[in-house]
Amino acid sequence: MIKPFKNRMQAGVLLARRLKAYTKSADVIVLALPRGGVPLGFMVAQALDVPLDVLLVRKLGLPEHPEYAIGALASNGACLLQSDVINALGVPKETIEAIAARERKEIERREALYRAGRAPLQLRDKVVILIDDGLATGSTMRVALQVVRKGQPAKVIIAVPVAAPEICQELTSLADEMICLSTPPSFYAVGQWYEDFRQTSDEEVTSLLEKAERERLLPKQDGSPPRHPSVQ
Repeated sequence: MIKPFKNRMQAGVLLARRLKAYTKSADVIVLALPRGGVPLGFMVAQALDVPLDVLLVRKLGLPEHPEYAIGALASNGACLLQSDVINALGVPKETIEAIAARERKEIERREALYRAGRAPLQLRDKVVILIDDGLATGSTMRVALQVVRKGQPAKVIIAVPVAAPEICQELTSLADEMICLSTPPSFYAVGQWYEDFRQTSDEEVTSLLEKAERERLLPKQDGSPPRHPSVQ
């Protein structure tokens, strides 16, 4: 099977080409979903020359199958449960509460680590580009969309390299604009469409966020603007 994406960075460059109409737009913000969405978000933000921030959302996975989502949780407390899946599997309420409590602690840990005291970017009247490395069930992206809408942005764009066809179609009706580079019919997991899908580390996330902020706030010594990947 031919995998369309070499790694997350390359997928980010490909996404940026589809978003080049937003290059250097003063009202555009890229919001990446950690951890896997941050390398892509970094490449898109750099190519478009716009700010990058993160939106902390965690999948609620079954204890015996962590990758199988039964819901998602966001840093502001927003929670979305897959009621049909939960009912079909007979997942007890106590189990869901325990999973949510664990993921809430992980969100708090990541929030403190990734932000390092930086306040979240204001979304009001902005064009927000929500980015992740792919969508299997769409749970985390649905919660992310709920959170972003509360910030009263002017427009919300969801941009991902790959997604299950039915999830891409569903989210198209929820977002103002939906970009899925690939919607393969035989979709089992996001990682099957990348040659390199190694786990993104906390260190990589913090390094990319610090670099993005540094390159936007500090001019180069020769006064020239930062160099960005081509979106031609």
